[in-house]
Amino acid sequence: MNKEKGPLAPLKDQEGRMISPGLPDHVKNFLIDIDGTICDDIPNEEPERMATARLYPDALEIINKWYEDGHIITFFTSRTDAHREVTETWLKRHGFKYHHLLLNKPRGGNYHWIDNHIVQATRFMGKFTDLVDARRTIQVFKD
Repeated sequence: MNKEKGPLAPLKDQEGRMISPGLPDHVKNFLIDIDGTICDDIPNEEPERMATARLYPDALEIINKWYEDGHIITFFTSRTDAHREVTETWLKRHGFKYHHLLLNKPRGGNYHWIDNHIVQATRFMGKFTDLVDARRTIQVFKD
């Protein structure tokens, strides 16, 4: 990985103009929720519980493995700016390796992400394991 630019590769459109850079196929850009995904599900209305949230089994091992394998790890949470310090302290205390922490994710779930880059979604169902390929029905834009 280039330390200055990381793994991003410059891309150009059909006319040779620069467009948003991309990652190599073997590098994933993981966006990982915190509450209810790597630890107890703590609502923003009870921030006093965030410092003592119980870590979910296998989350630390799998996420740090992805980091060591060269993937980009970003925690993306509905916690607010007021919760940044307690969140960063908790992540550090538990030994999570990550690149970024994004706060203020919209609350409520039922996310539908529209992007010009490849997007893959994996719903957390209670256990972190290695990822496997599987086919599922998804919504796409009508031709």
